Amino acid sequence: MANKYRGLLPQMGKSPKTGTHMRIALLACAISMHAIAGHAQSPLNAIDWLEHAGTTPGDAIPPTVLRESPVSKTATRPTVTVLPLQQQSPPVGLISSITTGLPYDLWQHSAPQDIAERIQDIPVRGMPAMQSLLMTLLLSDTRPPYADRDIVLLARLDRLMQLGAADPALALVQDAGPTQTPDRFKRWFDASLLTGNESHSCAAVSAAPYLSTDYRVHIFCMLRRGDWPLAALTLDAAQTLDLLSPRDSALFERLIHADSFEEAPTLPFPRRPDALTLRVYETIGEPLPTATLPRAFATADLRDIAGWKAQLEAAERLTRSGAMNPNLLLGLFTERAPAASGGIWDRVRAVQNMDQALESGDIDAITAAVDPLWQAARSAGLETAVAELFAADLAKYTLNGTANLRAWHLCLLSSRYEAAADKITAPSGTHAQFLSALAKGIPQNADAQTDLEQAISMGFRNDIALSPTQITLIQNRKLGEIILQTMAKFAQGASGDLTALSQSLATLRQLGLEDTARRAALQLILLADT
Repeated sequence: MANKYRGLLPQMGKSPKTGTHMRIALLACAISMHAIAGHAQSPLNAIDWLEHAGTTPGDAIPPTVLRESPVSKTATRPTVTVLPLQQQSPPVGLISSITTGLPYDLWQHSAPQDIAERIQDIPVRGMPAMQSLLMTLLLSDTRPPYADRDIVLLARLDRLMQLGAADPALALVQDAGPTQTPDRFKRWFDASLLTGNESHSCAAVSAAPYLSTDYRVHIFCMLRRGDWPLAALTLDAAQTLDLLSPRDSALFERLIHADSFEEAPTLPFPRRPDALTLRVYETIGEPLPTATLPRAFATADLRDIAGWKAQLEAAERLTRSGAMNPNLLLGLFTERAPAASGGIWDRVRAVQNMDQALESGDIDAITAAVDPLWQAARSAGLETAVAELFAADLAKYTLNGTANLRAWHLCLLSSRYEAAADKITAPSGTHAQFLSALAKGIPQNADAQTDLEQAISMGFRNDIALSPTQITLIQNRKLGEIILQTMAKFAQGASGDLTALSQSLATLRQLGLEDTARRAALQLILLADT
């Protein structure tokens, strides 16, 4: 039984037997537990500091002296500069504004609750260009709004976790200061559990228990540092005070008193587990499948303790949402030979065949590998990821027939789309000519054959003006807000509202997001093609 705990909670030993002396101490521990849950520590404010500060002889207060303020010689009101106190708050982010081109005050002039709601609700599924833009907004170095410094930050962290980007969320909350508030700590702890980096967060909550009122967190971290007696006593206290749900109580009983449950049946899977529940189930030797859980849970399957198939499926899921770099996916796909056929193993084989063909430079092998790669990518919704991996090498070759068309489409779906339009011999036909013109940013110079192409062409005309509402947002320096609104408009257009599509593309271009507009339009056409 002990072997299945190896490596997860390395300092855990056998559970201590609870004796009479421990029962006597239970009441005292229960009282201290109430202090953790109901009395969070608050920082010392300025008045508290003055009350506690001592004075030195040199700081003795002088006797009262009548000191009148100087009398103004004019009736002119002096110039007063009004500056919001939070204006100097340091920016928080992982990508500098120099890299993203986005200003530090991206969110500052908007209502924080409005921004938080838009961040949470913006639809980007199946739209890789919008996924990339959203990720840039979430990770860009920006200052908080004036009204509240944490509403937008917490929304950014929650959306990163929703996308499955647990590692970036972990880095972002660490950059912001994870122990400044309990809300920040909760995001930090969850992300650290999923990425297997909980040592620092456990040390933090052990040093400052007020950071979490969740007894499970304290018990887990006590076990993590090897303090079995205190963990057992804390569990007994929490159970006595009815502070744990029956499910959590049974789960932690198995974690602490493992010897008593060696022959017991497995626990039922919870419907909505959190990150801590996932880790505890894993620790007692009953790991939960993550395929039906929120996307962030897939991060836990990327660790070495998971099997290769579980790692591959998790990597595909995270890459599909834009949370994982395609190069990491390629590393996993080429790690070893596929173990079987069908499903994910066919995709592994297709990727490996293309990788080997490009390495050999054999035109026939490359031609034979293109169509299976395209079909495999489409079956998993990974066309843009595969395009990023192989477009640069495919652009070096001129293939024949269908292989040439598929290779060209892959190049158009990559960040090298403009080079593909300029340097690669495009297939003939009106549709191909429109795609080539769109890649160059001038689709209005080609014949648009379908309603979708006509709507896209309209969005690239230079005579479309912003609406009065959009102009007002820009004048009020609410750039982040108008970008989020435009992304929502594009999603509406992708669902069939062609007028909204034209407007969103025109707005993206006028905001300086030309690359996003072109890639989004190309993807909308190519990912819909059969």
